Amino acid sequence: MAVRPPQQDSSEPDVVEFGIAALAERLDRAEVQFPTTSDRLLERLGDQEIPCDASGNAVALSEVLGAVPQDRFDSKAELLDRLHPVFEEYRTSSGGGLVRRLRALLPF
Repeated sequence: MAVRPPQQDSSEPDVVEFGIAALAERLDRAEVQFPTTSDRLLERLGDQEIPCDASGNAVALSEVLGAVPQDRFDSKAELLDRLHPVFEEYRTSSGGGLVRRLRALLPF
């Protein structure tokens, strides 16, 4: 009796995008033109939730834009550079890390 050969799976593994990577993908999909402002971004994209970590925590786009003092962005790179520290702050404060999650599961 013959054994079937292994199936060739050429599909790539699922990738979870969060932070500026998730926002960049949405900017591309919405075909946002630069220069732009925070108001125009919210008009074009809506106040959608942007994932801020791999666990699925998210933050509203308006909240991220409101955390930077700048309202006008001349390029996509400038926008992402300004928002990167904001997303990093949300990522580190929302997840709590693996140790914290394990401690929550244990009875002691």
